[in-house]
Amino acid sequence: MKLNSLQKDRAAGVLVTLAAGDALGAGYEFGAPLPDGTPVSMKGGGPFGFAPAEWTDDTSMAIALAEALVDSPSEPGSAGALTATVRAWTRWAADAKDVGAQTRSVIAAARRLAAAYGRSEADASDFTAAADDFHARTGRSAGNGSLMRTAPLALAYLDRSPSELMAQAGVISALTHADVDAQEACGLWCVAIRKAVLTGELDVRSGLDLLPAARAAVWLERIETAERSRPRDFARNGWAVEAFQGAWSAIHFTSASASGPTHLRAALEEAVRGGRDTDTVAAIAGGLVGAAYGFSAIPFEWWRHLHGWPGLRARDLMVLGMELGRGQGRQSDSWPRAATHDYSKWGRTDALVRHPHDDGVWLGGVASVARVAELRIEAVVSLCRLGIDDVPSVGIADHATFWVVDSYDPAANAHPDFVLREAAAVVERYRAEGKTVLVHCVRAESRTPTVAALYGARVAGVTPLRALEDVQRVLPGARPNPLFIEVLRGDRRPAVES
Repeated sequence: MKLNSLQKDRAAGVLVTLAAGDALGAGYEFGAPLPDGTPVSMKGGGPFGFAPAEWTDDTSMAIALAEALVDSPSEPGSAGALTATVRAWTRWAADAKDVGAQTRSVIAAARRLAAAYGRSEADASDFTAAADDFHARTGRSAGNGSLMRTAPLALAYLDRSPSELMAQAGVISALTHADVDAQEACGLWCVAIRKAVLTGELDVRSGLDLLPAARAAVWLERIETAERSRPRDFARNGWAVEAFQGAWSAIHFTSASASGPTHLRAALEEAVRGGRDTDTVAAIAGGLVGAAYGFSAIPFEWWRHLHGWPGLRARDLMVLGMELGRGQGRQSDSWPRAATHDYSKWGRTDALVRHPHDDGVWLGGVASVARVAELRIEAVVSLCRLGIDDVPSVGIADHATFWVVDSYDPAANAHPDFVLREAAAVVERYRAEGKTVLVHCVRAESRTPTVAALYGARVAGVTPLRALEDVQRVLPGARPNPLFIEVLRGDRRPAVES
């Protein structure tokens, strides 16, 4: 599917924000609700001993689904995609720190079924049969373990109808959770994610008309209850229904006082403060607010060290989200998966000067990236697209890439004020860590001098416009576009959200 600039940003944000919420909640899992205002951080720990900024089973199972879907772009609902998913779940569960009790039971039963038929690995039909049997034996199978992982499906169905997405979400849920509550929760949340990516709207009611009237009435009452409540009010959030309600109440409650990147942060912190199954509720909420606000709205501190099974980082999740949304499979020869990005036709890209207010900061064009090792630069802030291997000598956590387009068109950037100021704050953070930093875009004409001016204002105690004048003396080609000048003045108009 052909996505515009903002839709690409939003598709890229779904999995990263899901993982960020998951990792944020991991250290608080099964704890009591926290008082308002209690700081929430990616501290790690919790009952399963996760590392700081490490995601849990919620994201790991979503990644397995995402990778199967991206490899089946024309048939995301095929038996092959479903079997690839459940086999990845089986491999993950063998060594995972935490696997939900119902999911673990279904995986074990599916493997026994496969063995009984002489097969070395279980397929999707084995999982569905095992899940049906679990439900028949227990009378209930509506844990939140399917809702937490289905967000990738919404991206794979952007160019298909919401009714197809609703139906397939039920199929994905039923691989481990056959209960109708779990299936419908997955469908409603996926339809809301799809709408958020396409329009920027947060509308969890958008799938209600796809349900039978009686079931739609049940879910409408559940949604209205969530909107009168807070996450801490849902003490049984291990149940899919209350996990759904807890996630939506976190988003709805914080929407009254925040918007854009501020709302994204506030919603996930509210989800974690709700207590109990904190990682799952925050992961569910993250998939939806990430779809509405995009990768560019995620705080750097949340994605800098984000990592987890199977050895992936935030950029990998961003790539998966982009490729799922485009529906063309893995694209190893184009951004964002390409090893390098070609700027040979962009004219002079070799500008490189020291920041006028801090000689530990270099300002340059994209060609300066090749000199990082030579100049002993230890951290890079990239304001343009790069290939995966374009900065080989800098560690992942010391390379911050920001989603910002050099354009005055408000439809090109979702949150330019936030992104540019966040980039300047990251330069300051790297410098506080004692690192020499390179800030670059393509030609060092607009994005680089804007961030340099914002950083200069912070460290020199002058206005951003005055700092820009100093930057222009050492970088004569610097001429930020009018939108970025508005950011420097502090009077930028809100960007269009769709």
